[in-house]
Amino acid sequence: MSIGTGVVLFVIGAILVFALNFEAEIVNLDMVGYILMAAGAIVFVIGLVLLARRRQAVTTSRTGTDSVTGERVEQRVTEVDPVDRSL
Repeated sequence: MSIGTGVVLFVIGAILVFALNFEAEIVNLDMVGYILMAAGAIVFVIGLVLLARRRQAVTTSRTGTDSVTGERVEQRVTEVDPVDRSL
């Protein structure tokens, strides 16, 4: 979601800077556009970093009956993909 948010901020900022040609007395729209473009680029990069660091965990659950005692036995195994630190 952060990658999409970064793109949207960047596009809105670019529209304010390059597509709109009117002046507002209260606020400088070019400056707001540049700020939005910078924020969009930062959010986009943060989103890429978080996407690259994401880990995936898989939990496997097995249920059976102990043949000696007749009790129900449940085994859960959680495996986490190792992070590749070679980059």
